[in-house]
Amino acid sequence: MKLIIAYIRPEKLTDVKAALADANIGKMSVTNSLGCGQQGGYTETYRGVDMEINLLKKIRLEIAVNDKFLDAAIKAIVESAKTGAIGDGKIFVTELSQCIRIRTGETGNEAIG
Repeated sequence: MKLIIAYIRPEKLTDVKAALADANIGKMSVTNSLGCGQQGGYTETYRGVDMEINLLKKIRLEIAVNDKFLDAAIKAIVESAKTGAIGDGKIFVTELSQCIRIRTGETGNEAIG
């Protein structure tokens, strides 16, 4: 079992959700996030004062998958979120040691599926 954490551009969320659905992956958590990476940020003038904006809006996806869905999920995210410009995001994959479905008490792969 793996946990995929992906940071993507907010405007790409609809495309990523559609690509994941096409790959039979429909369970995810989505949160708004702020952050900066290689993109750095930008300068904006507000009421005549220059302001450095270095925390940019991103979407954080958390997707728990069984190992057989890992490659399909990563491919779906990359292909649908990619614009080719700095700031497209990142994907992190970690080992998921345990998963428990609260409603039924199921554990492991059955709880994810």
